Amino acid sequence: MGMSILITGGARSGKSRLAEGWATRDGAAIYIATCRARNSEMTDRIAEHRARRGPEWKTLEEPLDLVGALDGTDGQGARLVDCLTLWLANLMEDERDWQGSVEDLVRTLRRQTSPVILVTGEVGSGIVPASPLARDYRDALGLVNQSIADAADEVYLAVAGYPLKVKPNAFG
Repeated sequence: MGMSILITGGARSGKSRLAEGWATRDGAAIYIATCRARNSEMTDRIAEHRARRGPEWKTLEEPLDLVGALDGTDGQGARLVDCLTLWLANLMEDERDWQGSVEDLVRTLRRQTSPVILVTGEVGSGIVPASPLARDYRDALGLVNQSIADAADEVYLAVAGYPLKVKPNAFG
């Protein structure tokens, strides 16, 4: 079975950089991007991530079908999913069954033969959002993160670019 690692943390905490380093420990990796470039800010962030990763990465853009992306790339080396935060936003925006999608993702992670590293945001540590939609999103992401953390072999919290182990390796 392939190992799965979840990395969570706040904005600009170093989550993606840590995940990229771990994903490429044994060579090239596949980057599964969930971001939709909807405005110039997101386009700039995508360009920044691509430039940092370099051309050796294979990038697969998949804003919704993570199960298909993971199953389709299993056996091809480590995969980095960046990020669950945007994946959930995409599912909710498209009015998809996000709970069912999370259950499918959990089942998929458990059957993978190649490593999977997932990045997610920690959005529930701040103030209570003013709008009902933002509160619903915050609560949903908390549930997503708990489900994926439960399925993952290891969980890390990124703080100022450093990983803090939250859940140890289930194999030792």
